[in-house]
Formats: sequence, structure tokens, C-alpha cells
Amino acid sequence: MTDLAAPTKVAPLDAEHAALLDRDGYLLLRGAVPEAWRESLRAAFDAGVGPPEQWAVARGAGWRHALVDLDPVVRETCRLPPLLSAAARILDGPFFLSQVEGREPLPDNGHQTLHRDGAGRKVVSALIFLDAYAPENGATRVVSRPLDMGEPDEALAQTLSGEAGDILVFDADLLHGATQNRSGARRRSLLLSFVPERHRAEDDATRAIRSVRMDTSEVFVP
Repeated sequence: MTDLAAPTKVAPLDAEHAALLDRDGYLLLRGAVPEAWRESLRAAFDAGVGPPEQWAVARGAGWRHALVDLDPVVRETCRLPPLLSAAARILDGPFFLSQVEGREPLPDNGHQTLHRDGAGRKVVSALIFLDAYAPENGATRVVSRPLDMGEPDEALAQTLSGEAGDILVFDADLLHGATQNRSGARRRSLLLSFVPERHRAEDDATRAIRSVRMDTSEVFVP
């Protein structure tokens, strides 16, 4: 385990948002990214798009992928207080930022089946939207916790919509998936994950294949 002598303390989530997150398993933080940062984030995304060989493992077809984890504005965005507070609410113990990368569904692509990312490891995922998102351009859909019957059911999924600067935070074991980008409009986002400190050793073992270059030593505590 990383030395916890000087961890970063995370403020508790406000009561209203905490109740929503506890109930649904996800939370949409509207306008959480400062407007002055958004153009820099979009520029970092576009600059991070490169040839397939920049990734240690090939990324999925139908998506634009961006290597962004060394960009200082990206790093600060991943440390926004409301985002950390939501992650802390789910994890309820020491955690760290495991990775962040850019993803964008290409025109007529992006549809994913409903799936779970956490594999029971109690991981938090977040999407930081850099463009407006809606069902027409590949927005994310989720099945809230009270509706989740265990097996994926598209009839229970809600497709989210909103503006650049919104952040979706969710338990990675929540059923979710992107939709098809039918309109072809840009829908850039940053996908990141927070992992409990107790899983650091196994997370470090996969850094290379996940193309993680950033320092992940900072520890956050509720």
C-alpha cells in the first residue's frame, strides 16, 4: 500500500446528491467542469488522438481514442471536489485515480450492449463530457439500481442528455452502455476510474497494457 502519511482529504457529498447516488448508483453533476477549462480539455483531447501504435493494446474500432493522462488540465479536472466527493461516497475508504483517457464515438458507431465494468471490485467510473450529449450523438444510457433485475434489459435503460461540462459518476458495476452516434455530431468525453487503495498492487501490474503514464500515487480519503 502507498504511504498514507499525507493523503488528500475529500469533503463529503452534500445530502441531496448523496441520497440520489445511494438510490440510483449513479450521479450526474451538471456543469461541474469550470467553463474556462472546457476548451483546454477539448484541445487536449484532439491533441491526444494519434496512431493506433501509441496504445499498448489496440483500442476498439468505431471510436476515436485520445491519450490525455499527462495533460495538467485533465489531471485537475479529475480532482474536482464534487467528483471526488461522489467517488468517496461509493468507495467509503482510501482510493486513487487509476487512469483517464479520451473516447468519442465515430459517426454511425459507438453502440455498446449494456454491461458492467467493475467485476465486483468496487470501482468508480466517471465520464466527463466535453461536448453536448443526447441520444442522437451517442449519449450514455444507464439502468438505475432500483430497476436492475440482474440481467441486462434495454427496456429499463435511460439515455442521459446534457451539456459540455457535465460529469457522470457511477458504480462501475452499474449496467450502462453508449448509444450509436446517429447524427455524427462530436461527443468527446474523458473516461476515468477510481480504484480502492487495497487494489493498488494489481492495478500497478496492468499499467503498461492500459497505457497509463501519469503518476497515480496520490491517495484520497473520505
